[in-house]
Amino acid sequence: MKKLYEKSELTFTLLCIGVYVVSQSAANSLNGAIGIDKSVNLIFNVILTAFLFGFIWKNSLLKKYKFCKPTAPASRFIWYIPLAIFASRNLWMGVVFDNASVPALLCDAFNMLFVGVVEEMLFRGFLFNAIAKNGSANKAIIISSATFGLGHIVNLINGSGAELVPNLCQVVYAVVFGFLCVTIYHRGGSIIPCIIVHSFVDVASVFGNWQDVFYTEDGALNNMKYIWFVLSGAAIALVYTLILLKTLPKKESKN
Repeated sequence: MKKLYEKSELTFTLLCIGVYVVSQSAANSLNGAIGIDKSVNLIFNVILTAFLFGFIWKNSLLKKYKFCKPTAPASRFIWYIPLAIFASRNLWMGVVFDNASVPALLCDAFNMLFVGVVEEMLFRGFLFNAIAKNGSANKAIIISSATFGLGHIVNLINGSGAELVPNLCQVVYAVVFGFLCVTIYHRGGSIIPCIIVHSFVDVASVFGNWQDVFYTEDGALNNMKYIWFVLSGAAIALVYTLILLKTLPKKESKN
C-alpha cells in the first residue's frame, strides 16, 4: 500500500473510499446474519480506522494530515460556539433510548462515531491533500465537499433503506457540512475539530427523537418538516463557513 501511495496519493485515496463504500453496503446485508443492526458496519469501520490511522502513524504523516491542535486561535473560530450549536441540533427534538435493544443501540452509536473518524480522514485528509498537493487548494475544497456530499446518494441502493426525499436532503446537507469541515481543516490547520464535530453529529443522530417529530402515526415521513430541519442546519453551517473564511488566515499561521 505504501508503494501505491507513493506512486499516486489520489489512486490510493480512491481505492480506500471504494473499500469504505463497498464494505458499508456489504455490511447492510450481513447485519441480519448476526442479528444486531450495524454490528458488521461497526467491525468494518473499526478495521478501516485502524488501517488509516496506522498508515498515517507508521509513515510519519501526522503533520501532513494535521493531527495537531489548530494553528489559529479559538477566537478566530468564535470560540467554536456556532460549531457547538450546529453539532447539537440532532438533540434539540429530544432524546430517546428505547427504540432498540441495548446491543443494537450501542453498535449504532459506536459505528456512527467511527464513521465520523473514517470519513474525515478520507475526505478531509487523504482526498483533499491528494488534489491540493500541486497547489490546487480551491479545487481540492470543491471536490472534497462535493464528493463527500454526493457520495451519500449510494444510500439509495446499498440496502440502508433510505428514501428519495430524505436522501436528497442529506446530500445537500453533506455538501455544505463538507465545505465547513474542509474550511476548518485547510484554514484552521487541524483535522481534530472536524473529527470531533462529525462524530458528535453522527452519534447524536442515533439518539434524536426522529420518530415523534418527523413521522406521522402511521409511520410516514413528514417531508416538509424534515426538509426544513435539514435546510436550517445547512444554513447554519454555511453562514459559519462564510464567517470562518473571513476570520481564519488564508495561510496557516505557525504554532
